Amino acid sequence: MRDMIWAVIPAAGRGQRFGGPTPKQYLHAAGKPLIEHALNALLAHPRVAGAMVALSPADTLWPGWTELHGKPVLRCIGGGERADSVLAALRALPEEVGDESLVLVHDAARPNLRRGDIDLLIAAAETGADGAILGAPLRDTLKRAAVGRIAATEPRDGLWRAFTPQAFRRGALTAALDAAAQAGVIVTDEASAMERMGAKPHLVEGREDNLKVTTPADLALAEYLLDKI
Repeated sequence: MRDMIWAVIPAAGRGQRFGGPTPKQYLHAAGKPLIEHALNALLAHPRVAGAMVALSPADTLWPGWTELHGKPVLRCIGGGERADSVLAALRALPEEVGDESLVLVHDAARPNLRRGDIDLLIAAAETGADGAILGAPLRDTLKRAAVGRIAATEPRDGLWRAFTPQAFRRGALTAALDAAAQAGVIVTDEASAMERMGAKPHLVEGREDNLKVTTPADLALAEYLLDKI
């Protein structure tokens, strides 16, 4: 029997860059909240045994799911930063999820995740202790700005955009996030915390339509893509 894998969804944020009264994870695309699309994509995968969702203590919009695809959906109270929510979720996972178990951390507002990318991510993460993330090489020309003008053109060689899920061993990721918090360092993704501990996670090239909804234009594009599935 292969090792148990759980998903973690940090969903305690307000999505302030999007604007509006509704946290973006609860905005609808193709008839469902973004977070439902994200959970469905993860829990439909045969290797994923369940999900832990970190919510704001003031959340009144959570639909109350306890099960999707015949698998448990659990919840815990998240924190002020993404890393705080992920750490809380890791600590709240069931006891049978051991320190060596893989955990997939996925954005609640990234609804267009495909099974093939999860397959590739798990395969890469299971090869060692450093974990793996989905992403894509930068393809656009990069400009450094200064007061609304171009200051320089930056080389893009070797630069990637980081996506989610990001896959790490529960124990190692918990220790890395805790160490960052103790040092007062705010990490913007799980790989950053692992890098601080000396890890060199695998980069797995995933589909570029695995977009994170940050703006109203992103939401329109996500709806278009979901309607095509």
